[in-house]
Parts: sequence; structure tokens; C-alpha cells
Amino acid sequence: MSIFRRKRPQTVETETAPVNTPVKLAVVYYSSTGTIAAIAQELSTVAEKAGAEVRLLKVAELAPQAAIDSNPAWAANATATADIPVATPDDIEWADAVIFGSPTRFGNITSQLKQFIDTLGGLWAEGKLADKVYSGFTSSATTHGGQESTLLALYNSVHHFGGIVVAPGYTDAAKFADGNPYGTSHVDAQGNNPVDDTTRAAARVQAERVVKIASALKAGLDAV
Repeated sequence: MSIFRRKRPQTVETETAPVNTPVKLAVVYYSSTGTIAAIAQELSTVAEKAGAEVRLLKVAELAPQAAIDSNPAWAANATATADIPVATPDDIEWADAVIFGSPTRFGNITSQLKQFIDTLGGLWAEGKLADKVYSGFTSSATTHGGQESTLLALYNSVHHFGGIVVAPGYTDAAKFADGNPYGTSHVDAQGNNPVDDTTRAAARVQAERVVKIASALKAGLDAV
């Protein structure tokens, strides 16, 4: 018998590193006179810089053309945003994270955004709205003016989705300037206060936080 033993070939198990794909973010908003549209654009720009793949989308207008034409700011915004695609349920299914935007209407979201959310029932029934990150932003004509209640009302739907609310909170010094932990908000004073640096800073905090948390969640779910 040989004193030498043949060595068995050793197999080396290698783990394939997960491919880090960008977070898919849908910014879905309704805007009549342009304030929410401006914030939506800021959120989208910041999120893209943070590495997200972004779809900037508006919801369908329900108001009659006569009402739009009667308000110069409303008509101007409709023209300026004519090339923004209209959101569909497919956009929400595609997204890992969604940021909804709406001006306040009696302390609640607009009928236009609510109508769009109501079209998501099919996805909800299939469980396709769950485990996504959601956040919101708003504006009002007056200080306070229902901003916080609007965002809280929006988040009621997210709880039904089984979604994950990612509010900005007071996670950055900039949030102490705008003072709304529930989401970015702006007081436009009937169009006399355009979106300013304070609101843009708040939008930056929110967009970066949404992308950060959605990225971590996406990586964790992909590893399961």
C-alpha cells in the first residue's frame, strides 16, 4: 500500500454577489397652479442625483377646461407641464418607491390624486402595493392651512397598501427651517410665494432619505 494518498480535488464554493440595481422611484403629483409641480421637479432631480431611476408623472385633470382657462396661473401650468406623462397603475407596480404630491383641499388631498389612488384597487388586491416605500409632499395657500392633515390623510392609504411610510422627520438641520416632519410642504400665499430655498432644501432631505431607505429595503428583499 502506498504511503501516499491521492489528494481529493477541493471544490471552492463562490457566492455570486447580488447586482445592485437602481431604486425605481415614481414621483406622482397633482398641481393646478404650479407649486406642487415645481416641488415634484426638485424631488425628481435630487433623487436622480442620488442614483435612482425616476419617473416624474402627473395624475389626470378632472376639472373642466373652462375652469382652467379662467385662472391664468392654472392655464399657464397646464401648458408648461403638458409633456409630463400621466400616471397609470403600471407606474406604481414598476416602482420600488413612490412620492405622492398634492395641494391641500380642506385638509385633504385633491380629488384628482384621490381618483388615481382609487384606480390602484387591482394592484392592492394582488398585493402589489405592499413592501414599497411611500412618502408625500403638499402645499397650501396659508400658513399651516391643512398641510399636516393632508399628508396624514394620504398616509392612511399607504397603511392599507401594506406600504412603508418614509417621512423626512427631523433627520437633517434643514427640516427645522421648514418645520414639517411629515413631508415637504410650502405656503404659496395664493401664488405670491414661489418655491424657495427652504422648500427646496426640505425636498432634498426627503428625496435623499426615500432613495436611501428604498435602496436598503430593496437590497434586503433581493437577498431573501
